[in-house]
Amino acid sequence: MKALVQKKYGPISDLRVVDWPKPFPADDAILIRVRAAGLDPGIWHLMTGRPLMIRLMGLGFFGPRVPVAGWDASGVVEAVGAKVTRFKVGDEIFGNCDVTGTGTIAELACLPENRCAVKPANIALDEASALAVSGCTALQCVRDHGHVGDDSKVLVIGAAGGVGHYAVQIAKTYGARVTGVCSTTKLDFVRGLGADDVIDYTRDSLSASGRRWDVIIDTAGRRGFGELRSLLTPNGVLAIVGGEGGNALTGGFLERALGAAIRSLGSKQKLVAVDSKVTENDLATLKKLVESGKLKPSIEQRYPLEQAAAAIEKLARGGARGGARGKSIVVF
Repeated sequence: MKALVQKKYGPISDLRVVDWPKPFPADDAILIRVRAAGLDPGIWHLMTGRPLMIRLMGLGFFGPRVPVAGWDASGVVEAVGAKVTRFKVGDEIFGNCDVTGTGTIAELACLPENRCAVKPANIALDEASALAVSGCTALQCVRDHGHVGDDSKVLVIGAAGGVGHYAVQIAKTYGARVTGVCSTTKLDFVRGLGADDVIDYTRDSLSASGRRWDVIIDTAGRRGFGELRSLLTPNGVLAIVGGEGGNALTGGFLERALGAAIRSLGSKQKLVAVDSKVTENDLATLKKLVESGKLKPSIEQRYPLEQAAAAIEKLARGGARGGARGKSIVVF
């Protein structure tokens, strides 16, 4: 099969589409013919080995433990492991292989059964490829960390991005009044997601209005804790997703997580660095939301397999952050 491969850590330009051995599913996994693979910043971290902390997390010290890039995918089941009971050959599915799978930017990929779901009936397979990681992260921010309910006031920073555009829509389904933060060119897009209000961060300060929010979902990771806490209600929740641009050792992730935990001590405000998980139950919830018309993946750009490395390079440079209206995918 053809796959996007990098055998050692280095620049994204080292990624190559090559002939690669066909994977075979473990007893608890399924083999799919990949229709599309979702892209996210985690792919860049795993292929470059940066920050260095990821090498100490069992992901490979001198090179990626999984040479084939990619986590999210959608496709058609070609074979199932001996213990698989939820899927059969021919099913159209979406899911995630995590960092222990075979990689998904390839013509074939193996995904664990418990990280997959049948594709929502009302969207195409390529759209479904963008759901798993970003969708589960947004759902867990809204439901598990924010405990969003009727009339909750929710601020989503980075509302046009991969996680952000899902968070806006999911918060609305939980009855929240949502304010989305984005740049000028994406204001209409965020309004179209259902946001009640929008703030253009290139022109307006978040604190200028004196408003406070019950829940802040920060997918940009560039603002300090002091500023964000000043925007929260006294019992508010700050859910931090990622945080690019930190130091070479930890990327700022560890410091941000520890900083959130420390600042929550003795405070009625809760600050949490979100460590999301892709689960069977949450994928089923996303499927129901999509089929009910309450959640719609937005695909910012589609790339053929031959241009997958260039797509990841754009993501690394911040191109997707600056211009994204949803997620980018690789289509087969």
